Parts: sequence; structure tokens; C-alpha cells
Amino acid sequence: MNDFVVAAASHSPAILDANLRLSPMIASGATRLHVEASAPSASIAYNRALDATTEEIVIFAHHDVYLPLGWDDILRARIAEVQAMDPDWALLGAFGVALDVRHFGPVWSSSLGMVVGRVPLTPEPVQSYDEMVIIMRRSAGLRFDETLPDWHMYGTDIVQTARAAGRGAYVVALPCIHNDRYHRALGNDYFQCYRFMQRKWAARLPMYTPIVKISRSGLHLLRNRWRDWSSHDYRQAMSVETDTDPREYARRCGWSDLRSNV
Repeated sequence: MNDFVVAAASHSPAILDANLRLSPMIASGATRLHVEASAPSASIAYNRALDATTEEIVIFAHHDVYLPLGWDDILRARIAEVQAMDPDWALLGAFGVALDVRHFGPVWSSSLGMVVGRVPLTPEPVQSYDEMVIIMRRSAGLRFDETLPDWHMYGTDIVQTARAAGRGAYVVALPCIHNDRYHRALGNDYFQCYRFMQRKWAARLPMYTPIVKISRSGLHLLRNRWRDWSSHDYRQAMSVETDTDPREYARRCGWSDLRSNV
């Protein structure tokens, strides 16, 4: 019995079809894909997905993510590992920032042109996630905060929500492809989410997201924006095109078939 569902918020059927829909667990019909197409924010989209589905394990994935063959088998094995050490776990992620600020993956990022994140040998407690893939245990009873605007920081917010409720949030080794396009710099929408997180979690600051430190002063956000602009040429040269079939990136990473790794 497959008690998984993949939930995605997508504004582009073309990107969805060229990436997430190609994932073997979805393309084969083994795992259902639920798509929210017109939500005003990620939190609203994902709560709508929770309300529209019933499966115990909800895999929230960006539409430009590809989950290689055998990824669902790897996920079952990782869930068993976490369950053995923390029966009350709530969240797993494919890329996260540990409590000691180490970054764990591994995942391929097209915007960076490389595999990022060290491999966790055991489930690693986290303080935040990259939002590309977040796995939620429905019975943990979590919801996304719909007052968080736009499409950023919800990976950090949901981890902090879980931890505040005494529930475990971990990063585990779930190799996958994030066929994301290059961004020159953080926009004003990211600034808005940053300010929201400063206010909501003031008592827990500082905290680290995969991109920037959330501090009381907010100077780290300004510093990050300056670094983005000053390093544009270098970072753009590192990135690769997103029109390459993500299965080719999986092949080059040695992730074409993950079943032998279970």
C-alpha cells in the first residue's frame, strides 16, 4: 500500500511536465500528484493540498524537482530510520540546515551547477529546510502559517513550528534533482518574508536558513543582497540551463536508479 502523495504548487504546466511529472514514482501512477495552481502563497497552497488529500505522508515538492527512480524506496527506508529513533517525528527534508549550521543534502542544483550538501549518515535535526522537498507526517497535526506572505521562508517557519510543538524535524539523505533557474538577487518579496520571520520568531533568533541568517538587526539580509550583486557574473557562470532533461542530471550524479542504495 502506498501511503504517499506528492503535492506541488505550480504556475507552469510546462515546468511541471518537464520535471516533477517525469519522476518515476509519479509517472508510473504509483504515487498520486496533487497540484495547486492558483494559490496566492505557498502556505495557502500547501494547506489546501493538506485539505484535499488523505495520505499519511505528504511530499511537498517544487514543480522543478525530479525524484529519481527508487526515490520512494529510499524515503521508506529513511522514514523507518527516523521512526526508530523518534516515534513522534513530524518532518523530513532533502536539504536542511542543522542546529550547528552545517548544510546537509545531497541534492543537485541547476542554479548552482553542482551537488550541494554533505550526506547525513543518520537523521540530522534541523532548524530550517530548503523548500524544494519537505516531507510531512500528516498525523503530526502541523499546518503552514497562512499569514506568512509570498513564497519564501516557509521551510524555516514549518520547522520552527514543529520544534515549538515538541516534534522532530530532520534532514535525511534523499538524493534528487532541483532543476531551478538562476536568480540574480533576492527580491523585495524575500525581504517581506524575512521581516515576518523576524517578528514571529523574535524569541528564537538568530536562526539560519539555507540562504541567509535571520538576525534581530537584519544586517545579514542587506549583506547577502550586496554579495549577490557583487558576485553575479561568477554565480551566473556556475549555473546551468534548466532545459536539460533532469534525468540526464540524475544520470551524471549517479542517481539514475536509487533502488540499489536502499
